[in-house]
Amino acid sequence: MTVTLAAGPAEAGDVLASRARELVAIGARMDARGWVPASAGNLSARCTADSIAITRSGVHKGRLEAADIIEVWLDGTPLRAGDRPSAETLLHCQVYERLPAAGAVLHGHSVAATALTLADNSPGIVLEGYEILKAFPGIATHQTRIVLPVFDNDQDMRRLAAAIAPAFAAPPIGYVLRGHGIYAWGEDVERCFWRLEALEFLLSCECERRRMR
Repeated sequence: MTVTLAAGPAEAGDVLASRARELVAIGARMDARGWVPASAGNLSARCTADSIAITRSGVHKGRLEAADIIEVWLDGTPLRAGDRPSAETLLHCQVYERLPAAGAVLHGHSVAATALTLADNSPGIVLEGYEILKAFPGIATHQTRIVLPVFDNDQDMRRLAAAIAPAFAAPPIGYVLRGHGIYAWGEDVERCFWRLEALEFLLSCECERRRMR
């Protein structure tokens, strides 16, 4: 992924408009899967080395319009006064700061992610033997054992970000907030969606396997 280092006003507006189109389309796809009920979830994409486009607070992700996508600095501060970004903006910013190659972050609230992490209090979900693990960078075989981190939910975003931070020492394939939902990232919006889709598939498989026991 190529990160834009600087842009004039017109070019910057074009970048934000392009990211907005991508996020509007992805929001509709996530909604079609049932991953963003009500105003749940938040979506973002990198605009420049120092800013991201992200959904504003309180909007339905399946019914987004371009005006629902705003630009914020990597500390979560909106570029335009009066804009109110998603409550979890700091978690998105954390991913971009810790993973320079990340070009998009998607967060949904699926049934599988919510129910599985409430039924199981462990700090991680073990994923092993799945062919679809090869959807993630650096994994070349199903003979792989991955632990998907699970963090207890918290309404204090700075405290939650601090709890998550150590996981980026060896970046995971994503993570789950307990009783809440998945965070996934990728080099662009489309590939980020593929990673989210793979994670959702894996968690659905884990739910099904536990029902079969």
